[in-house]
Amino acid sequence: MHGGTVSAWRPESISDIQPDDLALFSEKPPEVLLIGTGRKTVFPDAHIMQALKTAHIGFECMDSRSAARTYNILIGEGRDVSVAMLLPGAN
Repeated sequence: MHGGTVSAWRPESISDIQPDDLALFSEKPPEVLLIGTGRKTVFPDAHIMQALKTAHIGFECMDSRSAARTYNILIGEGRDVSVAMLLPGAN
């Protein structure tokens, strides 16, 4: 979700994320991109983290339930935040 819109996101697992999947967030980078990684917290491959850094997109990886809660808190604070969610069990 970005800019008040909901869009389908292609990746089905953390290892499935490719740099092209980040284009959705690159046009107007959020202050922080929360990446919900399913049932447990895992991190994308190093080349994905580097692509986020290169695009000046701050990010946090956490399990999807935590990402949903954190998103709601940050939106409530008026922060510029986006979330990319993988379904629980998607790892």
